[in-house]
Amino acid sequence: MVILAQMQKTLRAYAEVLRLIRRLPKDTRSYYAKYARENFVNYREVDATDTAAIDELLNRTYTHSLWVLQKYSVDDAAAEKLKRVCCTQ
Repeated sequence: MVILAQMQKTLRAYAEVLRLIRRLPKDTRSYYAKYARENFVNYREVDATDTAAIDELLNRTYTHSLWVLQKYSVDDAAAEKLKRVCCTQ
């Protein structure tokens, strides 16, 4: 059950990141979509029962997303749903 919940949480985070990428300038979207996919794929081997590791990765997902949004002057409020997915237990 824990594994399924962690997988669903991770997939929701990935979906939210992709939604946020749509708010970026058109010429940057493909780069960040590829970057996001590569990062989620690179960490797929993390043990799903290691909740601390998953939570740390999700926290970094949120932090990095905020950095990119600020870089392109997108309102941080756009990431509120991602924050709820990544930063709540």
